[in-house]
Amino acid sequence: MNREPVSRELFDEVMVPNYAPGNIIPVRGEGSRVWDQEGREFVDLQGGIAVTSLGHCHPGLVGVLQEQAEKIWHLSNVMTNEPALRLAKTLCDQTFAERVFFANSGAEANEAAFKLARRYAWEHYGPEKNEIISFTNSFHGRTLFTVSVGGQPKYLEGFEPAPGGIHHAEFNNLDSVKALVFKEKTCAIVVEPIQGEGGVMPADPEFLKGLRQLCDDNNALLVFDEVQSGVGRTGHLYAYEMYNVVPDILTSAKGLGGGFPVAAMLTTAEAAKSLGVGTHGSTYGGNALACAVAQKVIDTVSQPEILKGVKARSDKLRKGMMDIGERYGVFSEVRGAGLLLGCVLTEKWQGKAKDFLNAGLDEGVMVLVAGANVVRLAPSLIIPESDIDEALERFEAAVKKLTA
Repeated sequence: MNREPVSRELFDEVMVPNYAPGNIIPVRGEGSRVWDQEGREFVDLQGGIAVTSLGHCHPGLVGVLQEQAEKIWHLSNVMTNEPALRLAKTLCDQTFAERVFFANSGAEANEAAFKLARRYAWEHYGPEKNEIISFTNSFHGRTLFTVSVGGQPKYLEGFEPAPGGIHHAEFNNLDSVKALVFKEKTCAIVVEPIQGEGGVMPADPEFLKGLRQLCDDNNALLVFDEVQSGVGRTGHLYAYEMYNVVPDILTSAKGLGGGFPVAAMLTTAEAAKSLGVGTHGSTYGGNALACAVAQKVIDTVSQPEILKGVKARSDKLRKGMMDIGERYGVFSEVRGAGLLLGCVLTEKWQGKAKDFLNAGLDEGVMVLVAGANVVRLAPSLIIPESDIDEALERFEAAVKKLTA
């Protein structure tokens, strides 16, 4: 087994350069604390970009992973397995959904959702009804289809020609959607209830209700991308509950596995009929290891005291960051919901979000960015309040140095 020492420089020698990772290499995590190769400790407000929903090395997740690893790992979808069936039943019981398709990532769940929307329209209304409406600044994944539905042209540059039949409206502007909807052409409207990569921008409740009505009026499916906003992140199991708007299709990933790769597309029984045998698939989707871990995540996160605790932690973190923002003149607002928060930089600091990320690392706190103008926070849903206090102290020290 190769146990030679590794360094950040090795990345540049052996990895495709599509990422630009920081200089530290974390090697151990526990709860909301992380340690690097040098033994430096960090408070983690990144959560692996809203992934480690129960923190690092949560004993319950470690336990079920070890237990399942001694039973069966992989079967392929020629057969089903017990953990997949139990998880699908749980997701149906706790959401609007009646059917589930498992995948490995948010992009794959979205790919399945978009294919289902087109297939459903093709079966029920004919081949001309194939257009998808999405939104500027949205993000739905990095496959060619999902990056085309996403509303950020920079991610498509150099990869054209893109799939056709996709239109982008303005987020939170219902009139801009109405101008693009045609009953004989539109098969789906795809939206993030809270745009994550697009700057942690929550949808207006009336906007989502309007999208639901437009879909109903035009025989189109409403798709909620809850890859980032789902699995307790907002203080609700899924954000659609917070808005009281029920989609036809919902995608879930990131926090669903607490760090283990797993994703799901949730939908109604009627829509699901359009993905009959042989129409779609995934080699690893729904494997026993991933589903066993995800089951424990859902069982834990869905407990009322956990969801209630998200709001309390959110209030504390939001207030702390806003106080720092006001003291140093760096944030104009802190927006988002639950433990998906975006600290919007003031005009003076526009374009420098990455500077705040790097300054935080120097002081032992890990934060994220969402574009060049927003510092994003997506910590564990059960981060101890004492860790929030420590993180705020360290981040204030970073801001103080940065603004000196």
